Amino acid sequence: MELPKPIYNLSDSEIERKRMIGSMGTFLLKFLTDEFIKNGYQWIMPVIFSKSTDPLWPDPGASIEKRLEAEIYGSNVKVTQSMIVHKIVACSLLYEKLFTYSPNVRIEKRERAFTGIHAYEFTQLDFEIRDAESADVIKFVESIFYKLKKVFAENYDHLPSNLENLINPPWKIFDSEKLREEFGQDWEKNVLDLNEPVWVVNIPREFYDYQDFNTGKWDNYDLYLPALGEVLSGAKREFKYSKMLEKISRDGLKEENFKVILNLAKSGKIKKCAGAGIGIERLLKWVTNVDHIGNVQIFPRIPGHVYDL
Repeated sequence: MELPKPIYNLSDSEIERKRMIGSMGTFLLKFLTDEFIKNGYQWIMPVIFSKSTDPLWPDPGASIEKRLEAEIYGSNVKVTQSMIVHKIVACSLLYEKLFTYSPNVRIEKRERAFTGIHAYEFTQLDFEIRDAESADVIKFVESIFYKLKKVFAENYDHLPSNLENLINPPWKIFDSEKLREEFGQDWEKNVLDLNEPVWVVNIPREFYDYQDFNTGKWDNYDLYLPALGEVLSGAKREFKYSKMLEKISRDGLKEENFKVILNLAKSGKIKKCAGAGIGIERLLKWVTNVDHIGNVQIFPRIPGHVYDL
């Protein structure tokens, strides 16, 4: 696979192709924004620096080479890896339904440069719903994605080929535990061979995903698209202080990094909620059927490669 080139090194035909991808990106962003607002979501602005951010541990899909920190006004802060902690707090205290376009910085290991789906800087459409269950989020996402197929068909001469794989929901659901038993640790490769969207649930992950301590099962979900892989990750959220604390200790995390959400949970102010994050560049890559995620970014952010712009 050839790595994406910066725009200042593109030929005239490549510039025109990049322009068309950008036009489809604008259409996609407008569609998603309109749908969330239409469904009663409040649009909040993203957070770039914070003392608290997603630890990305022990997420089995994480491959982080380093975590970026900075000093601001005498305080150590981290660059946002995900706004999940902020979403849970804002959804509990402020808005019952919210969404944001969150810049995420994850310094992926260099070998992920050629996967075609990894970037060290990308955007997530993060959303959260108070008093929601996993089934509510799954149903909402399926309706939006299937409608996406319809609006593209209505506005473009030719429906992008990958969108044809968006069959009528509901989509199949697989348990990650059973996938591991059948296919081993590389079960994801078998999911990618499917020619339709599928959900994978019950994935061991971070402390904020809800886990039933009696069964050990996790109430979370990832959406896989054919010829792409995971495009969305989400969960019903943990809201009990004792369970958060136990999992933070179990995972070897520092309590001080999550003291706000822990204190709120201890006082009963963290509400039951569920949500997810959609990788915008991954979704656009899938819609446009390009071979590398960097080709949908004006300024590519590829693991192990730092361009001049």
